[in-house]
Amino acid sequence: MAMQFYASPEQVQRDRSEYARKGIARGRSAVVLTYEGGILLVAENITTLRKISEIYDKIAFAAVGRYNEFEALRRGGVRMADMIGLSYDRRDVTARALANTYTQTLGAIFSETQKPYEVEICVAQVGASPEQDELYRITYDGSVMDEPGFMAMGGQSEAIANVLRERHDSAAELQVALALAAEALGSVGGENGQTRTLEAKQLEVAVLDRRRQGRAFRRIAGAALATLLGHEAVPNADLGDVDSAPPAPAEPKPTVSAASADTEGKAEKPDSEKGGKA
Repeated sequence: MAMQFYASPEQVQRDRSEYARKGIARGRSAVVLTYEGGILLVAENITTLRKISEIYDKIAFAAVGRYNEFEALRRGGVRMADMIGLSYDRRDVTARALANTYTQTLGAIFSETQKPYEVEICVAQVGASPEQDELYRITYDGSVMDEPGFMAMGGQSEAIANVLRERHDSAAELQVALALAAEALGSVGGENGQTRTLEAKQLEVAVLDRRRQGRAFRRIAGAALATLLGHEAVPNADLGDVDSAPPAPAEPKPTVSAASADTEGKAEKPDSEKGGKA
């Protein structure tokens, strides 16, 4: 009979943490920061797979790491938000409740399964003012942190966060905040430690617009993104829209069938004219 090797619980946890951190560090980074008009979410992304998405009216989701794992978390968050909004009230859906659920889910996966999730996520909720904005950072082991105005995830997040820490201003305009986010992401990953200049096609950008009624999430791409990266302002109406809008109202259904229309208004024949026996 083969002898099983013993590993202490502390060693198992350290091995899982190292495995998850290495997996996350291999991916490209993302940053989330507040500005005067809401919350800006920027991820370095050259694929068509989304790292940034809408969860609910005022709530967005950003993630780095293994795509299939954080996509499963995102879909679960959307289902939970929809269930709460339909069962109670749309105002009962909060980023704090979603962050608590993600914390429990990732904590259970990290402790009870052999392989932890290689993900790091952010749940952001825009408020009526920058002071009311909420940014929650949830790591692979279920730890959650309430970030003060900005955060960086994945890759060399500490170096990126240092750039944001020095120059972040919650009262900055959108083009200024986007320039800072792009500069912070480009401060790492270059050859021989050199900085990079990221173009519009290398970035995935979205905002939670605090001035917008209803769904605050807006994805910025194309000409609007290139203009903002050139430090020029873009009219609010041209920023972009949500990924998908509610379906258009259906055409009213007919209230009268075609069969009844043929005989409508015709008088009933007497029995004597039907050809039957008296």
